[in-house]
Amino acid sequence: MDAPQQITGNIHIPPAQVTLAQAFRYWLKLGFISFGGPAGQIAIMHQDLVERKRWISERRFLHALNYCMVLPGPEAQQLATYIGWMMHRTWGGIVAGVLFVLPSLLILIVLSWVYAAFGNVPLVAGLFYGIKPAVTAIVLQATHRIGSRALKNSLLWAIAAAAFVAIFALNVPFPIIVASAALIGYLGGRVAPDKFKVGGGGHGKAGKSFGPALIDDHTPTPEHARFRWFGLAKVAMVGGLLWALPMALLTANYGWDQTLTQMGWFFTKAALLTFGGAYAVLPYVYQGAVGHYGWLTPPQMIDGLALGETTPGPLIMVVSFVGFMGGYGHALFGTEHLFLAGTFAAMLVTWFTFLPSFIFIFAGGPLVESTHGNLKFTAPLTAITAAVVGVILNLAMFFGYHVFWPQGFSSSFDWLSALITLVAVIALLRYKRGVIEVIAACALAGLALKAITGG
Repeated sequence: MDAPQQITGNIHIPPAQVTLAQAFRYWLKLGFISFGGPAGQIAIMHQDLVERKRWISERRFLHALNYCMVLPGPEAQQLATYIGWMMHRTWGGIVAGVLFVLPSLLILIVLSWVYAAFGNVPLVAGLFYGIKPAVTAIVLQATHRIGSRALKNSLLWAIAAAAFVAIFALNVPFPIIVASAALIGYLGGRVAPDKFKVGGGGHGKAGKSFGPALIDDHTPTPEHARFRWFGLAKVAMVGGLLWALPMALLTANYGWDQTLTQMGWFFTKAALLTFGGAYAVLPYVYQGAVGHYGWLTPPQMIDGLALGETTPGPLIMVVSFVGFMGGYGHALFGTEHLFLAGTFAAMLVTWFTFLPSFIFIFAGGPLVESTHGNLKFTAPLTAITAAVVGVILNLAMFFGYHVFWPQGFSSSFDWLSALITLVAVIALLRYKRGVIEVIAACALAGLALKAITGG
């Protein structure tokens, strides 16, 4: 039962030990309620695991979070994996990490099928007519949110501007922008270190006590979490095999240039570039999935982001929609097995997107546990975060173009979509309304406008 972990009496009484079965139930529940993006998901875990259940202390929680924030990948999912691993070894980490994304994957597969099969139905089309402007507003909000946190001096503003020009005007690939920003940060951190001291978890100060925790400030590092070179080599070998074997099977059965094989390779690269959150890697996904491979169209990419925003789990789960649409639209298993093709492709890209996160936690966790001093953002990461702001602004402009001029600049300006976007931006930035709330209101507005105009 979960009841013993609910603190309703004396906070000085240590909580009862937690079994893997009890942890399983919690991680499953979290997978269905983890709305609100990484900030909301981290807040839920902090309230549950630090304040109420006391599975881990505030300081150890933030220590793990700071490590996850310097990794590529979804930090909230990695944090869940880390805590699960600390409590119940490797299987605990696997359970926590998988259940964090599994409900979202299943929900997105169903929603993707509904979208692909019935997207042209007037009801669905009307809803998405309102959702597209909402997504544009959400990306603008992300630009503002990340920019206000990251751009603390003129040098970082210059890096953001250069990144915007590079991707908008010069069409420079996203990996090159990330690598260039990292190099600037590395060199700048040596020449002008004060300019790059912007990092940190940003989730509060460690040290507040909610009572003794199972993993407390001074709890000795568990035996399985102690660093050993053999353990690091084993994780690297197993992780490498879990990546290499599926890629080898795909290549042997379908060939290197086939869609499924290229999805595996492409989303492996995407997984290693998700510094700064999902919005940072979306331009790279767009460049590849839409521009290079043609797995889906620009409007479908916008709709996929909307679906990702309205489902639990990390936003990067939008890659599951990309995979589904690619498998479904290209009829990879024949026209009689469209749903199967989409489902298989969605599961495939999810595997390659999240596998590196597990490897990072299981390989790097023992190194992190070897010291309990707070980790800092490195200067290269600070520069990458600044560049991400410019990249996300480009993404907002890309979405705006396809929403306001759906047939291209030669067509008329869609002022109704612009109006919905403006209202959504005001609701998000001025009145701090929730993302799901804004998307729902815009969807209803789009449905009403389509009914009125007869579009």
